[in-house]
Amino acid sequence: MNHDTGRIAHRFAKLRAEGRAGLVTFITAGDPDLETCRTILDGLPDAGADLIELGLPFSDPMADGPAIQAASLRALNGGMTTRKVLDLVRGFRAKDGATPIILMGYYNPIHAYGVNHFLADAVEAGVDGLIIVDLPPEEDEELCIPALKAGVNFIRLATPTTDDQRLPVVLQNTSGFVYYVSIAGITGTASADNTAVGAAVGRLKRHTDLPVAVGFGIKTPDQAANIARIADAAVVGSAIVTRIADGIDAEGKARPGLAEDVLGFVRELSAGVRKARI
Repeated sequence: MNHDTGRIAHRFAKLRAEGRAGLVTFITAGDPDLETCRTILDGLPDAGADLIELGLPFSDPMADGPAIQAASLRALNGGMTTRKVLDLVRGFRAKDGATPIILMGYYNPIHAYGVNHFLADAVEAGVDGLIIVDLPPEEDEELCIPALKAGVNFIRLATPTTDDQRLPVVLQNTSGFVYYVSIAGITGTASADNTAVGAAVGRLKRHTDLPVAVGFGIKTPDQAANIARIADAAVVGSAIVTRIADGIDAEGKARPGLAEDVLGFVRELSAGVRKARI
């Protein structure tokens, strides 16, 4: 089942035409506050983000490391809700009709919202894809199949422990791209080994025609460039979220210049990705 006619497919086609990999950036919706988050989100395309992952804040993000857990907590404490996340996307879409937005998170907030209601509102807001880390392929009827029917890409994670027997099951209803988690464990901890990542990307490519994005453990422009030489996109999350956290004062408020600093860091990452294959 392949629903690759939307913004994600168009963006990867454009990247292929340009002969380069993409930069996928992750921020948590509502972190550190709604206004600062909106400024960062709206500025990401100009800073060089080719695709954007927007984290759905959740009180128990078990696959995430301390940086993204803290970001989720900041957003929730600031009053962030699933409805407000969709409003953020809607506002972004009014200014940018091309950059794909993927919501990343856990099933609980979507289940609480109501699957069909959520999908209808997500499509209307301009969401292109979902990465839901706690729904295995065995649960595809819950959200994956309805999402595909609604025209929303369902992006799956593959990991170093996903063997050849498991891989076809993981890829069965995957669309948009495959997100390869380059290290075993939680986000934002170790860094990836490029040789191992290269072999893993090659293995995934034997099983699917979908683009392969690689994330977890990419913290610097040089590391992003290394991944951009072997994958279709490099995903940077915890390093950006940490940069946001570094710009917050003791009261938890955004210091002046936080958004500009974060977008400056994204520009550096983008420059690394763009020069990787030159």
